[in-house]
Amino acid sequence: MTSSNIRFEFLGLPVPSCGDIVSSLPQDRDYTVFPGFADVHVHLREPGFSYKETIASGTAACAAGGYTAVCAMPNLDPVTDTDEHLKKQEEIIARDACIHVYPYGAITMGEQGETLAELEKMAPRVCGFSDDGRGVQDTAMMAAAMEQAKALGKLIVAHCEENSLLNGGYIHDGQYAKAHGHRGICSESEWRPIARDLELAAKIGCGYHVCHISAKESVELIRQAKKSGLDVTCETGPHYLTLDDSVLQEDGRFKMNPPLRDKSDREALVEGLLDGTVDMIATDHAPHSAEEKSKGLEKSAMGVVGIETAFPVLYSYLVKPGIVPMETVLKALTVNPSKRFGLPMDGFSVWDLDTSYAIDPGKFVSKGRATPFAGMEVFGKCMMTVIGDRIVWKR
Repeated sequence: MTSSNIRFEFLGLPVPSCGDIVSSLPQDRDYTVFPGFADVHVHLREPGFSYKETIASGTAACAAGGYTAVCAMPNLDPVTDTDEHLKKQEEIIARDACIHVYPYGAITMGEQGETLAELEKMAPRVCGFSDDGRGVQDTAMMAAAMEQAKALGKLIVAHCEENSLLNGGYIHDGQYAKAHGHRGICSESEWRPIARDLELAAKIGCGYHVCHISAKESVELIRQAKKSGLDVTCETGPHYLTLDDSVLQEDGRFKMNPPLRDKSDREALVEGLLDGTVDMIATDHAPHSAEEKSKGLEKSAMGVVGIETAFPVLYSYLVKPGIVPMETVLKALTVNPSKRFGLPMDGFSVWDLDTSYAIDPGKFVSKGRATPFAGMEVFGKCMMTVIGDRIVWKR
C-alpha cells in the first residue's frame, strides 16, 4: 500500500501538526488539509423545530462538511429575542453541539418588526442581530436597531426583503416562472431594502452585513458602498454562485428564499466574489421535513440544506474549471467570516479531492434532505474534521 501525500492550503495561517491524525486515514490516496470552515448563516432549528433538525444533528452535519464554527439564526420557538430565550438555546448548544456555535439575537421581538428585542442584554453573548427570514419593513425601526447595535459594538445582519413587492411570489420572476405559470419574486424586493439600509448605515455608522444576496443589483449597490468607505460586508450561497433559474424543476428542493435568479445574476455574484465585493460564502442551511418539501414549487416550505455539499460544489464547479481561484473560495469560507464575526480558527478539515461521486441526500448527516444539488457529480470528500486535538468528524 502506498503512503499518503498531505498538502496544506492554509492562506499563510499557522499549519497544524496533524500527521498522526491523518495517518489514521486510508493510506492509498492523497489528502488536502484546510482551515476549519466558518458559516455565518445556518438554521439549526432548536429549540422549537427539532423535527427538522437538532443542534446535535445540525452540528454533526456541519462537521461532516468541514465546518468548525457556525452562526445560528434566531427564528426559533421561542425566537431568540430575550435573555431568557437566549439561555434556552445556549443550554442545548452546551449540551449537544460538537463544533463552535454562536447564536444570533433577533432585531425585533418575535421578529415581528414592531418592538426592538432585548439587544443590550443579549449583546455580550451573540454574534450579531438579525431578523433572518423576515425583512425589517419599517425604516425607523431599522434605524433604531442600527443606533443601538452601534453602541453595543455589534453587527446588524439583514435579511433584505420588501414585503410590498413580493406579490405572492415563490420563485424568481424570470423565464421559468413565466413559462410555467408561477408567481415570481422580483429582484427589486431584495435590492431596494439593501439600498435603504446602506443609506441608514452611512448616516449612523453601524457595522452592517447583508444576508444571502442573489441579485446583480445587490452586488453593485454593495460594491459602491464599499468604495465609499461604508462598514459593510455581505454573503452569498453556493447555490447562487453555481445555479440559476434555468435548472428549476417542479420540485420543492429548488425552492429557497431568495430564489435562484437569472444567469446574469449568477455571473454578477461570481464577479463580486472575484473582486472582493462578496466577502463570504454562507450556506443558509435550512432543513425542513420531507413532507414540508414535498409540495412542489408553490406550496413547499422555503429553504434547502447545504452544509455538507458546500465545499464539494464550490470546488467542482468554480475552482476545478478555473472560474474562481482556490484561495478566493477558501478566504470566503474561513478568514473573512472569522474576522468579521470574531470566530475562532482553531480547527482544520482533511479532504480527498480526487474522488468523484454523485451527491446522495440519503447519505446526509443532517435531518434535511432537500437540495438542488442532488445527483450532481462532485469532487471532494471530507474525511475528517478536527477542533483543537478533538476529532469531531471522521468518515
